[in-house]
Amino acid sequence: MQSDNWSEKAANKLKAELQLSGVGYGELVERLAKLGVQDTYKGVANKITRGRFTFAFFLQCMKALDKDGIKFD
Repeated sequence: MQSDNWSEKAANKLKAELQLSGVGYGELVERLAKLGVQDTYKGVANKITRGRFTFAFFLQCMKALDKDGIKFD
């Protein structure tokens, strides 16, 4: 299914950005909280693992990682 492939790509991109930043899920939860985004470790991990998150969540994560832009392959 095409949508699943895009979900997987989104999750992989977010995981790669986390890894490049040296940030784990726990630290991401803390950084998101500083932005006013309340979520749990389990909630964040599930979203990213399943690749089922909103674009708004993706943008929040990029802001939490201090990413001004990302490159798509």
